[in-house]
Amino acid sequence: MITTQEKPALDQKTIDTVKATVPVLAEHGESITKRFYQLLFQNHPELKNIFNQTNQRKGRQPKALANTVYAAAQYIDNLEAIVPVVKQIAHKHRSLNIKPEQYPIVGENLLQAIKDTLGDQATDEIITAWGKAYGVIADVFIEVEQEMYHEVSRQTGGWTGFRNFTVAKKVKESDVITSFYLKPEDGGLLPEFKPGHYITVKAEIPGEPYNHLRQYSMSDAPGKDYFRISVKREDSIEDHPEGVVSNYLHKQVEEGDILPISAPGGDFFLDTENEKPLVLLSGGVGQTPMLSMLNTVVEKQPNRPVYFIHAAQNSAVHGLKKEVQNLTNAHTQVNAYTCYSTPQAGDQYDYEGFVTLDWLMEILPSNDCDFYFCGPEGFMRSLKQSLAEWNVPDEQIHYEFFGPNIEL
Repeated sequence: MITTQEKPALDQKTIDTVKATVPVLAEHGESITKRFYQLLFQNHPELKNIFNQTNQRKGRQPKALANTVYAAAQYIDNLEAIVPVVKQIAHKHRSLNIKPEQYPIVGENLLQAIKDTLGDQATDEIITAWGKAYGVIADVFIEVEQEMYHEVSRQTGGWTGFRNFTVAKKVKESDVITSFYLKPEDGGLLPEFKPGHYITVKAEIPGEPYNHLRQYSMSDAPGKDYFRISVKREDSIEDHPEGVVSNYLHKQVEEGDILPISAPGGDFFLDTENEKPLVLLSGGVGQTPMLSMLNTVVEKQPNRPVYFIHAAQNSAVHGLKKEVQNLTNAHTQVNAYTCYSTPQAGDQYDYEGFVTLDWLMEILPSNDCDFYFCGPEGFMRSLKQSLAEWNVPDEQIHYEFFGPNIEL
């Protein structure tokens, strides 16, 4: 529950000004936020230690920020309506160790970016109104995030900030995916997490001027004496630069090395109270949270039917296939299916091409299932449309983005 309404409320003139100018700012949204990031890193280069520079170059981060700010402003007189979005972003902020004192820095540079982009349209009245509105929106984020910090620090084995973990084991799972088994260097307890949660890895790469923070989903069930992440090496293709952190982990990090990580978190996780048949759909390395869910459900819900459907190019890049096969052989509740878009000679798979609604209707008992999915944007967009076409209720559809959220 947001309690910031106990603070001085915005006057009606400010609310009217902000809501009236949302369409104007939204029209120039990405230009404003691109200018914002230029100013932010120019004035505070130390914040490059926090922001994912790859997402900056792709334009995903500016677009996500623009969508968030304008959605919040649109509901400036009813901020309760945006709490689900605030919480989703706040989970990521807590994992990245965002601090309250960083919000005024963001606000100052965002207002300057609005001025720079809109020119004479950005009157003193508009800038003043947006300054007040930003302060209220920032207070909501700070309050939600502070509660998350308190919650994670109160957990058994929990911590805030970054804690050093030793790479206990490094396992190559395919040509492009490697698993890292992480144990706390201090030998202390690990907190429970929910299947679907992620951690943030702080990569302190020799020769790099800034640290790099990346969030990786857990790929095994909670309750172990280790955390496991399974990372895809992102190679350079066309205008897509190679992944700085994934290549560092694959090529430089070895067993015995230390990685600072944040405590697990996130708003995407398996509901283990639900007894409906469970459908876990993944594309590429999007299977990592699905594997955590699969490993959990066979332990916690041995009578719940599970359909594990994974799409990949072919067996060369299909990681952790053996683990899924072993779980399928050991648990009659598990039904596993593989879809390859470009199979190689000798590959064993169930479907060639891309996951289609017709195929899902053929292998699933009905649309009355709980659906969880994760993977590349195109894969997820297609699935969302297919499930809507199949009349699957929204409350039975759950998905996770790797990186800034975008609309499907």
